[in-house]
Amino acid sequence: MKAEVPTQASALMSAPDLHRELERLHTASFGWALACCQHRREEAEDVLHMAYVKVLEGKARFDGRASFRTWLFGVIRHTAVEQRRRRWVREALLLRWFSAEASPASAVAHHRGSDHDSRDNEVLRNGLGRLPRRQQQILHLVFYQDLTVQEAAAVLGISLGTARTHFDRGKRRLRQLLSPKLQEAR
Repeated sequence: MKAEVPTQASALMSAPDLHRELERLHTASFGWALACCQHRREEAEDVLHMAYVKVLEGKARFDGRASFRTWLFGVIRHTAVEQRRRRWVREALLLRWFSAEASPASAVAHHRGSDHDSRDNEVLRNGLGRLPRRQQQILHLVFYQDLTVQEAAAVLGISLGTARTHFDRGKRRLRQLLSPKLQEAR
């Protein structure tokens, strides 16, 4: 991240400040990229790299309407959505060209999970995976990234009321899913 940052990259931050903030938020940003990419590590690395390029080249500009962290998470989310769309088009074309059946379930199974995760983390991840995508995203942002529901709403580009609804429903459903499983794991 030592390249020169164009002045239009951010009207509110100097290049050194921008670099410092990106470095400070890198771990949290990678965690959010993982969540946006359904825990596909390589895809999350690509998404995060593309998001950083957008920021450093000035294609995504921080205007100060939200915190830098909230804004950056929004850039990462939009980049992940773009990447997912590209992957879908590529897979659809391959299907048409080769008349082969794609197996997205096996690809997800291959990329999910880690031998280093504890049983509780596995149970939690499985529970989160059973929630609707928007509920997964809001819970991840609030619990793993320490954002407020309002900041999470800004990252996801939804209203505060909608975010609160997804947050409450997600917590309630996750509690129902995890209650018996956590007792079994112990």
